[in-house]
Amino acid sequence: MRKKYINVTIFAIAMAFLETAVVIYLRELMYPEGFRFPLAPISPELALTELLREASTLIMLIMIGVLAGKKLADRFAWFLYSFAIWDIFYYVFLKVMINWPDSLMTWDILFLIPATWTGPVITPIIISLMMILLAYFILSFTNKGLSLKIKALEWTGLIVGSLLLILAFIWDYSAFILKEYKLVDILILPDKSGLFDYATGYIPEKFPWLLFFIGYGIILIFILLVYIRGGKKYRYRSSG
Repeated sequence: MRKKYINVTIFAIAMAFLETAVVIYLRELMYPEGFRFPLAPISPELALTELLREASTLIMLIMIGVLAGKKLADRFAWFLYSFAIWDIFYYVFLKVMINWPDSLMTWDILFLIPATWTGPVITPIIISLMMILLAYFILSFTNKGLSLKIKALEWTGLIVGSLLLILAFIWDYSAFILKEYKLVDILILPDKSGLFDYATGYIPEKFPWLLFFIGYGIILIFILLVYIRGGKKYRYRSSG
């Protein structure tokens, strides 16, 4: 287990530097005076490339879980762990290489799927720490020879909390877009160039902290339930 932790950590850190390098190249080309809002104009082709790159990143992280774990819960745990390490070191390398962000409250574009995610840098780091916690709980029971399956109710809680977090991240940007475009218009627009031009005027206004912490709290509650149930199962097996 220790060797697997080391191997997955090294891979995730190396992957984080690769992500950092790509972002540094993009910012050097698009933001030669430093990244800032509003966003620089971006062509539909480049936007599609970024979407596919992020999708590929997710696939790579999922495959780490598939290769490292044997059962669904283990694979999920390794995915969470590798994602968290990757995300944390991505910002570590950005700070080391180009001295960005200025602070943990600096806004960033976090993700592009299914819509543009924005928020202070500290928010994905907080979530990454929570992901490491859940992964550690699951893998610690695995290391003790206990197969811990996440039950349907626990999955439901984790998914609901995650959806609330996603909503918090896309809230501000989506509100800006919906001031000008209806959702149905965005879906059926034959020419998206006007939408892309409008989107470049986005400047972050307010992050929905209450929504964020509600989602975060729900996930923490169900992480605790998974841990308590696993602990009871382990003690029962040990006493028997």
